[in-house]
Amino acid sequence: MNTLIPTSPCNFFDIPSFFSHRTAISLKLSAIKINHRLRANSNDLQTQAVEEPKEEENGIAAEPQQQTKASSAPALEKDLKKVVQKTAATFAPRASTASKNPAVPGTTLYTVFEVQGYASMILGGVLSFNLLFPSNEPDIWRLMGMWSIWMFTIPSLRARDCSKNEKEALNYLFLLIPLLNVIIPCFLKSFAVVWSADTIAFFGMYAWKLGWFQRTDLDLE
Repeated sequence: MNTLIPTSPCNFFDIPSFFSHRTAISLKLSAIKINHRLRANSNDLQTQAVEEPKEEENGIAAEPQQQTKASSAPALEKDLKKVVQKTAATFAPRASTASKNPAVPGTTLYTVFEVQGYASMILGGVLSFNLLFPSNEPDIWRLMGMWSIWMFTIPSLRARDCSKNEKEALNYLFLLIPLLNVIIPCFLKSFAVVWSADTIAFFGMYAWKLGWFQRTDLDLE
């Protein structure tokens, strides 16, 4: 029986050296893969770190713009109130004395001014619709009826010691009604239409400034 006899002592080390070489190669490959993964993770972290400040900067930049848009509307309304109040205080009738207004709520003078204001509005409607002193031609009576809210109703109500919101509504109406009375006849030559538009504007302005609809919603709740 023949047996294999190693011809050289080096033959005993061929197999171990082969396995050790493969192990070294696999370790190198795994090290390369780990380095690639670490580099990829570091790149992702850097990308996120760069993108987050951009988003924060965009958020910081957007907030002042929104605040500017939100603050522009109240500022415009405030300026409009100042102009209306100054104009109405200049041209609208004022109290004859510099003392405190005696027409406070609950007094007879307050009631007289209030009744006078709404009575002139109703009388103006009767004249505008040609129910009193009827005429087939435009006359002074129908013209006074068309302007009755501006000439009598608003001054009578402003003569009272009314609230701030009501005084502000009357100031707006003192400037709005002349515009309606001049613009509407350019399209519709009707005294009744002009008086109706003035009346709608009157109660619409009161509803807005005094919050009539808001009170109704609260009562329903």
